[in-house]
Amino acid sequence: MTSMSTSTACARRTIRSRLWTAAVLAVASGLVGTAAARTDDKSQPPDAKRFAVGVATRDVTPKAPTPMWGYGARHAALSKGTMDPLMAKAIVIHAGDQKLAIVGTDLGRGPTQAMMAKIRSELQSKAGIEHVMISGSHSHHGPVIELVDREGFGRGTFDGAVEYSKQLPDLLIEAILEADGAVKPAKLGVATKSINYNRNRHSKRVPKATEPMLAVMRFDGDDGKPIAVLVNFAAHPTMIDGAILQFSADYPGAMKKKVEQELSTHCVFMQGSAGDMSANPPPGTSGHVAFGESLADQVLELARSIETAKPERPGIRGKVDHMRFASRVNFSNPLLVAGYGRAFFPELVQCFMEEWREGVTPELVTVLLNEEIALVGASGEFFANHSNRLKERSYVPHTLFFGYCNGHHMYFPTIEAVSEGGYGADQTVSPVEIGAGERMMNQALVNIYALLGKFPAPKANKESAGP
Repeated sequence: MTSMSTSTACARRTIRSRLWTAAVLAVASGLVGTAAARTDDKSQPPDAKRFAVGVATRDVTPKAPTPMWGYGARHAALSKGTMDPLMAKAIVIHAGDQKLAIVGTDLGRGPTQAMMAKIRSELQSKAGIEHVMISGSHSHHGPVIELVDREGFGRGTFDGAVEYSKQLPDLLIEAILEADGAVKPAKLGVATKSINYNRNRHSKRVPKATEPMLAVMRFDGDDGKPIAVLVNFAAHPTMIDGAILQFSADYPGAMKKKVEQELSTHCVFMQGSAGDMSANPPPGTSGHVAFGESLADQVLELARSIETAKPERPGIRGKVDHMRFASRVNFSNPLLVAGYGRAFFPELVQCFMEEWREGVTPELVTVLLNEEIALVGASGEFFANHSNRLKERSYVPHTLFFGYCNGHHMYFPTIEAVSEGGYGADQTVSPVEIGAGERMMNQALVNIYALLGKFPAPKANKESAGP
């Protein structure tokens, strides 16, 4: 009896094993067939191999005096003219049947949530653009953009700033739509290198973490001439004295100007994980213009080394996560709100409090371009090791991180940075719960691999509750 039972059990296992093997082979065969269909020109729709790029710019310098963004010590002091113009530069990419808009601005932050809702709605309805990444360079010599047409939130006190906030999303939409209308067949190349142009302004640990990666994406037309150059680097644009109340793009403006002059093209700057990164000028370099031009030399060297080519698998896939975390600050406490109002100014604080009373709600954008470039954008000031670790764990040829993207939710320090304390990690300017940045980077990593088809795509994430 024992021998017969054992024999029967073995037979059943053999049958199950063969059935399982057959099923796996069938699925594998199906996957191979799908992959072949995806890469076979004859079976693809006419636009499946389409890769085209357009670019456009808008001057977004306020016309009227407005409170300036970035330094609390200024409080509500109004701007006094312009040192150099503030620009928004848009790249629109058509890849396959999808479109992506990437916009770099000379502003302190990404658009507000209300602005992003309007921008997305109009771009979708007017041009079918579903994927949008708009970052501020984080210049501390740009305008406050948060004030709105409500009593106590800007109306009647800062009407110039309120009007600017109304106009800004329209200017960004105009630039993106113009870029979309100007697309032409394009080639793409990416190059990166490590440079010692930033320093850690927060940590006391040695060695101090930095984000040394300078990334350049070059888009060329079929004639080989550059359509646009995108630059991704992490360092605070705070090289101009805060007492100067003139608008300026700071060092990114000087960098872009030199690159554009040398290459006869458009240069778009996308700030990186600059939460704990300050500029680190090379020896003999002083001031924001000289630093920007020195950085431009590094960009030009990279850009000229790139050999652009038509993507083998043009395509855009993306995911947006609207997350929610607990706050380390009780924003319903009127005494605390009054304290913030004195530190900055009441109308600005009211606009922030309105958004944050129910918790901190950052946005995370993950885009996979041509199956080989991962673009991750997050609406805050992320510390260097967030993007360093994301890039280490992302098994794609290139991963770029855009900070201050599609919003602004203050600092996102690493867990170990919070343990050190200090500006940027303390709850006064980093109200988000400890570990939120790590959770967002984990989500971005899950998104990247899901978009690559490594495992099932996660469900749409409208809200992730904190613990």
